[in-house]
Amino acid sequence: MSDGDDGTLKAALPPLAQARLQSLRLADGVATLVLDVAGLDRLERDRMEIAVKDALRGQEGVSEVRVAMTADKPQRRLIAVGSGKGGVGKSTLSANLAVALAKMGRKVGLVDADIYGPSQPRLLANEGVKPTARDKKLVPVPSPWGVPVLSMGHIIEPGQAIAWRGPMAGNALSQLVDADWGDTELLVVDLPPGTGDVQLTMLQRFKPVGAVIVSTPQDLALMDATRAISLFEQSEVPIIGMVENMAGYACPHCGEVSDPFGQGGAEAAAKSMGHAFLGRIPLDLSIRQDSDAGNPPAAGEGPQAEAFAAIARRVATWLDNQKR
Repeated sequence: MSDGDDGTLKAALPPLAQARLQSLRLADGVATLVLDVAGLDRLERDRMEIAVKDALRGQEGVSEVRVAMTADKPQRRLIAVGSGKGGVGKSTLSANLAVALAKMGRKVGLVDADIYGPSQPRLLANEGVKPTARDKKLVPVPSPWGVPVLSMGHIIEPGQAIAWRGPMAGNALSQLVDADWGDTELLVVDLPPGTGDVQLTMLQRFKPVGAVIVSTPQDLALMDATRAISLFEQSEVPIIGMVENMAGYACPHCGEVSDPFGQGGAEAAAKSMGHAFLGRIPLDLSIRQDSDAGNPPAAGEGPQAEAFAAIARRVATWLDNQKR
């Protein structure tokens, strides 16, 4: 085999190595390979290197095998989930949106940016788990649902009050977002209610590709949601769409549906402002019970899971269209 003749060498490689081969060169008996190992952990990378060397050492003209590995840093995108006021179910939507996207095969993580009132550790069943650090960066905490998450609730002691001024809260958010997220490609950011320091820090340092606005149907919540939309629009962050939460209550005894918070307000508001309406989440006791138990409804089956899945599909379609 002459120098530079790498066709036979490539054919000798294991299939996975062939698929990840960036370049292959034989010169003076030295076979030099560059492999793309993005998304592989350390053990998988080591196994691939051993398999490649074993496959090429017996080939004609090869006296030495050198393997270089590269992994381009993923282009991570942020989706902000915001609302103008508290108590509209924004954190529940954020957790279930992330879980539903993960079920679709997206590499998604979740940032609990509600520095003063973190709730994601409870919603994703990893309360009491402390994040580790790697190269001076936090490593997200895994969840049973395939969604890594970081929250101040993982760092402080349960029940401990956080009395920080704006700059400290902004720095805390930066540590959560700028963590070692591995091959995660999409971060869902559960924002605190309102339009304060944390929101401004995120918009200045980590501009989201889009925002999902959560509101209940009543007029007061819609007025506050409009303020949140205005903040994102002023920062040139596109609005992916609006979600109407607590939309209709089905009596568990008679099945009759009532609308204690009104009906269709968020959809009408979205239409009037020229934004997409992503869907409704019902006012359902099982959603509250499952969420409190750390069992996101989106992870299961049934109408509650489908309500979140439908919203996730619309968000995923929006993201894919942005890429194109």
